[in-house]
Amino acid sequence: MRKIILAILGILAITGAILLGNYLVEKNKKPKPKFKRQVKTVFVENVENKEIPIILSASGSLLAKNKIDLFSEVQGILKPSKKAFKAGTSFYKGETLLSLNSDEFYASLQSQKSNLYNLITAVMPDLRLDYPNNFKKWENYLENFNINEIALELPVFTSDKEKYFISGKGILTAYYNVKNLEVRFAKHQIKAPFSGVLTEASVNSGSLVRIGQKLGEFIDPTVYEMEVSINAEFSDLLKIGNSVVLSNLGKSKKYAGKVVRVNGRVDQASQTIKVFIDVKHPDLKEGMFLEVNLVAKSESEAVKISRKLLVDNNAVYTVENDTVLKLVNIQTVYFGAENVVIRGLKNNEKILTQTLPGAFDGMIVKINKKK
Repeated sequence: MRKIILAILGILAITGAILLGNYLVEKNKKPKPKFKRQVKTVFVENVENKEIPIILSASGSLLAKNKIDLFSEVQGILKPSKKAFKAGTSFYKGETLLSLNSDEFYASLQSQKSNLYNLITAVMPDLRLDYPNNFKKWENYLENFNINEIALELPVFTSDKEKYFISGKGILTAYYNVKNLEVRFAKHQIKAPFSGVLTEASVNSGSLVRIGQKLGEFIDPTVYEMEVSINAEFSDLLKIGNSVVLSNLGKSKKYAGKVVRVNGRVDQASQTIKVFIDVKHPDLKEGMFLEVNLVAKSESEAVKISRKLLVDNNAVYTVENDTVLKLVNIQTVYFGAENVVIRGLKNNEKILTQTLPGAFDGMIVKINKKK
């Protein structure tokens, strides 16, 4: 009886252990997650191979074509004038830009003129006796001599004897001393060589101006010049006299320009040539940035796309059968600032118009057909 009871208990224990094990196994089982397949939407357009003009873009800042730096060749105190010597002040051609006090220098000049007059006067008796034929012209010179005006040129010598006589009396030396002082006296005033405007002023009225000191900058605001660098490959497009169209950075205004100079040397580092363009317009100011676009050549059977769509600069993504991405190798013809001209695609192939993050060859996609 005991053996029977123990056998029954053993069977029950084994059965309970099996049931408990099955329960625990079923409890720990998790359902497999169901992943929903996500297909990305892409934007495409049909390829249309055609003749694409290659546009060269270059930019540069404007500089006044007529521009001078004002320096002083004499020393003196800057005198006040009718027009203030300040940046932005306009002057007409021949108008005095500034003047320095020259009282002391003027006195020295007048002294030299007086000395010249006295030397000529002293030789007049000898001229009357020894050179009667030359006396009259020297007498006329003295009569027309005005110490307050620019010294007149000396009478022309008619013989070597007359020249030796006049030179021996120190008259030639005195005359050229006067002319030298007159030239330096004129430098106490600086006049406008052309109509223009002051863009820089370094001194004020009452300031002591020293020899060699920079006083300011004066420009002609009617004509400007822009320097641009063009690839040496297209140097034949810009010849002297060619007309070009320039625009501001916002593309809101356009200006007509003309090529006036082309540098004869190619920059070794960048392989570019410097070209200088003249442009006139009342709205232009020195220092403005302008762009110039030049039609270099045309490429047939080509397409222009955004540079962002290139993959390693030699491939682009197309969509086959409206569902599968395909990486297609292409030939790049010209790189622009934002776009690139390529060849190697067939007409009516569908090319991406926007970049697709995580794209790969063979990726399943869906075309956005909304316009």
